[in-house]
Amino acid sequence: MNVHEGHRERKRNQFLRCGAESFADHELLELLLYYAIPQRDTNPIAHDLMKRFGSLQAVLAASADELMEVPYIKERAAVLIRLSSAMYQRALLSDEGQEVILDSRARIGDFFRKIFLAHATEAMYQLCLDAKGKKRGLYKLGEGDMGSVGLNIRQIMENTLRSKAVLVVLAHNHPSGVALPSHEDAVATRMVRDALETMDVRLADHIIVADNDYVSMAESGLL
Repeated sequence: MNVHEGHRERKRNQFLRCGAESFADHELLELLLYYAIPQRDTNPIAHDLMKRFGSLQAVLAASADELMEVPYIKERAAVLIRLSSAMYQRALLSDEGQEVILDSRARIGDFFRKIFLAHATEAMYQLCLDAKGKKRGLYKLGEGDMGSVGLNIRQIMENTLRSKAVLVVLAHNHPSGVALPSHEDAVATRMVRDALETMDVRLADHIIVADNDYVSMAESGLL
């Protein structure tokens, strides 16, 4: 067993005994990269990734092309990182059979903060709730900014009917890191609000997520 393999074995055992909580962010990346870069010390590579992107969240949200700009990150390692973030996102969305209660702005904001944690691009979601805040449905409305998504109000209304929702929350992210709503955000949100009112459904909020934080348009007085 060489020096690197002995170190790797200790780190794997530490993870099995103590879990992710016993690791710093760069150490988790180092451990993940063991399975894509077998012949090289992955500790400095993990540090390079953190330096290049600024945070573990940003590493997970980076595209494969961006990841491969870091020395020694080839396609195999880039796919592994992207796959890890995609599986995490899929697990968050795949909650069939579970009762999810989102009955406060804080819970809704945290829910979407986690949804967007590994998003590399801007996306829009519609959350449908019953009167008690129970999740009735979550729908991805599109990829891109508010202008390029071109909010399909008819689709939003159909999703609302299908879910038998009485409350709707919209959410999208700003990968640029600025969570302030734009003029386009405000105009599109009011259009959705007015359309839902014809169905006796309330648009409860529009959440904008950026840099692991969020802004509520309702709380900001924009609804």
